[in-house]
Amino acid sequence: MQDQENQAVPNPQADAAAAAPSTPAEPTLEEQLASTEARLAEMHDAFMRAKADGENIRRRAQEDVAKAHKFAVESFAEAMVPVKDSLEMALTVEAPTIESLKEGVEMTLKQLNAAFERNRLVEVLPVQGEKLDPMKHQAVAVVPAEQEANTIVSVLQKGYMIADRLLRPAIVTAAQAK
Repeated sequence: MQDQENQAVPNPQADAAAAAPSTPAEPTLEEQLASTEARLAEMHDAFMRAKADGENIRRRAQEDVAKAHKFAVESFAEAMVPVKDSLEMALTVEAPTIESLKEGVEMTLKQLNAAFERNRLVEVLPVQGEKLDPMKHQAVAVVPAEQEANTIVSVLQKGYMIADRLLRPAIVTAAQAK
């Protein structure tokens, strides 16, 4: 009988454990707030680091552009120094002959052409009969000729391009329409 009595006596702790589901306890509002504030602080820190990185990249890019502008002609200047040296040496010769002057000018011209090639400075030298290209040629006169209209009759002055950009157009005369 006692066994039956023991079974009949309610146990409040056992009843509460049996009634409650086996899920962990939900965090309190204070814990949720603390967790959210910690995540907010992490996000703010990450944002500030990303912002600082962006500023550093922008500043470095500006410095690189400024250096590129400042030293853009450095390569060309280095190529031109030997040309200047050659011209100065030619002027120091005490008794130059026509042949020695001509040889010196030819050598200096070779140096200059090499400097132009290294720095992608290309001549625009159209040939007679070539179609007039206003992007590369400047016609200063239109003359009667036995060739198609708007073609080059003669070249008065060479033009030059740096890479794909026109530095100076070739000055030409063009054929007149019949």
